Amino acid sequence: MKIAIIDYGMGNLHSVLKSAQYVAQNSQGNIEVILTSNPSEVLSADKVIFPGQGAMPDCMKSLQQLGLDNALLDALRNKPFFGICVGAQLLFEYSEEGNTQGLGFFSGSVKRFSQNMQDSDGRKLKVPHMGWNTVHQTQAHPLFNNIADNSYFYFVHSYYFSPSDAEIVLGESEYPSPFACIIGKDNVFATQFHTEKSGDNGLMLLKNFIEWNGRF
Repeated sequence: MKIAIIDYGMGNLHSVLKSAQYVAQNSQGNIEVILTSNPSEVLSADKVIFPGQGAMPDCMKSLQQLGLDNALLDALRNKPFFGICVGAQLLFEYSEEGNTQGLGFFSGSVKRFSQNMQDSDGRKLKVPHMGWNTVHQTQAHPLFNNIADNSYFYFVHSYYFSPSDAEIVLGESEYPSPFACIIGKDNVFATQFHTEKSGDNGLMLLKNFIEWNGRF
């Protein structure tokens, strides 16, 4: 089995690669994990991981220049797919970050956190939202196997998902109000938090993805 991690020149992709390779080495079967910017490699892969970090306009521009946008849409329709952070935000139609058009696989947009948010004690909350936060699993999913509800994951983001269809929301966090942080449908699963920075829980998500048949 070949798993392609999309390399479009944005963010610390090697930490995602190392995490996925570590999990693959401890899983059953012959599993090859590659980092690639080649659309043909993406099309031939059995599964795809789409990470991201950085400004969404630059990420989308890079995808288009490399010809990866159409390869990603093919993967979204046909094989197990895992989006991470900006790689998850790019699945929507539009982002307020740079007024950017995304891949449009999911209906909805990506919105910026308000600068005037306060916690329960009246203290101003910083943007970006950065650090460990709990995730409430709003639906059962195969990728949650061996991960307790309200487990902690690591976030770094100023923008959040605003899906048109509430049925694709699989998990929520709070900052300070609830926001969707895991989305998915059929063969697609995507997180706002960084799995590669989320310790054992992040590794378990990747392990479950590697073993997943893409059905939900």
